[in-house]
Amino acid sequence: MTFGSSVTLFGAMVVLALVPSISVLAVTTRSAASGFIHGVSTTAGIVVGDVFFIILAIFGLSVLAEALGSLFVLVNYLGGTYLIWLGITLWRSRPKAVEEGGVTESSLLSSFLAGLFITLGDQKAILFYLVFFPAFVDLSTLSHLDAGIIILIAIIAVGGVKLAYAFMADRARLLFKRSDAIKRINMAAGTIMIAVGIFLLAKA
Repeated sequence: MTFGSSVTLFGAMVVLALVPSISVLAVTTRSAASGFIHGVSTTAGIVVGDVFFIILAIFGLSVLAEALGSLFVLVNYLGGTYLIWLGITLWRSRPKAVEEGGVTESSLLSSFLAGLFITLGDQKAILFYLVFFPAFVDLSTLSHLDAGIIILIAIIAVGGVKLAYAFMADRARLLFKRSDAIKRINMAAGTIMIAVGIFLLAKA
């Protein structure tokens, strides 16, 4: 990976991590109800789940690229189209304000497991990563160092955003009650996905 592609990947992952979701809501409610340390624990679970999917995606793509050869271009086209479709879906979505329920006191382990299972339960995550990374990584020359860089970028980008949400839990909850703010975040994330999808199609 080049420095430019690393920075671009980091920026894209930060924006996408900002999108209001179940994982963000879990982090904010745990932090608000049980303290910042529980938000940190939930964030750790989310990041571990993401890293698991990233490892599957990176090495799965490497094997796939090697096995299919030139036919892997078709995978790039399908991936680019999928990302553009996701971006358009976000742009056209009509977000609703989220109502939060109370969270009872719990252990740090339960907070960690909540974040982990929320991520592992997202069946679209592995598919997203499978079509997302080819825009930033040349799979034919993928090295273990590249994989390590990608994982580090994900940890910093996703973990950093979730920790920010945990730290500003009260403000984040106000944000979730404003559908216009959610709409702006969805539009920003949608734009990122459309841009990455177009880049992936052009690269293929």
